[in-house]
Amino acid sequence: MVQLTLPKNSKLSKGKTWPATSSGAQMKTFKIYRFDPSDGGGPRWDTYQIDLDECGPMVLDALFKIKNEIDPSLSFRRSCREGVCGSCAMNIGGRNTLACTKGIDELGSGAITISPLPHMPVVRDLVPDLSTFYAQYASIEPWLHTSEAETEKEFKQSVEDRDKLNGLYECILCASCSTSCPSYWWNGDRYLGPAALLQAYRWLIDSRDEATTERLDALEDPFKLYRCHTIMNCTNVCPKGLNPAKAIAQVKKMMVERA
Repeated sequence: MVQLTLPKNSKLSKGKTWPATSSGAQMKTFKIYRFDPSDGGGPRWDTYQIDLDECGPMVLDALFKIKNEIDPSLSFRRSCREGVCGSCAMNIGGRNTLACTKGIDELGSGAITISPLPHMPVVRDLVPDLSTFYAQYASIEPWLHTSEAETEKEFKQSVEDRDKLNGLYECILCASCSTSCPSYWWNGDRYLGPAALLQAYRWLIDSRDEATTERLDALEDPFKLYRCHTIMNCTNVCPKGLNPAKAIAQVKKMMVERA
């Protein structure tokens, strides 16, 4: 289930069908969400034909081919191409994922639909406005809080304590999880969402951090934390295989244990 946030007073239209630059035995159809606020028009679905024999194996390769050879006006974010930066997160075939790690052959034989991450306002085409998402991440203060004076020495940690951070620190802030969460769609202005809460838990259980009480106090809110209804969309779509739902449950458990 995908919910796109459309510009006001607009509806999706069919859009343009772009001719293929070549023909081959492995032609693939891509239907891509297009929206340019500068032209005064509404959003639309444009259709492109790609010869897979002349294209790399990933969805991002197809987007590059479209932009470089068919339609240079297509806009999307990308950077590392290795599933590390999270820049190319988008909704592909109805599921949030990374375009650089999603194989075209994983998406079946039909047309592939590509749209921006759901719920977020769209800057242009496949580029969502993540301002609120990043502000929520900043609000959990994702840095070490300690009373120790600044020193050149390391803050040492046991192997066991370090292992507790596995499955948390790997988050690349791609926003795939938060934008797949219906609770975040409905209360995105107040509910922090899976990504921010997973990051909050990462600092709550860091043995070097000394602000556990203050961090929990900041999350003690009917909306910031408790809008999570364990729908599990966040865990199902995480391209890094993380479990934000479990992290949120652990934060709730910490709240109960300190009561």
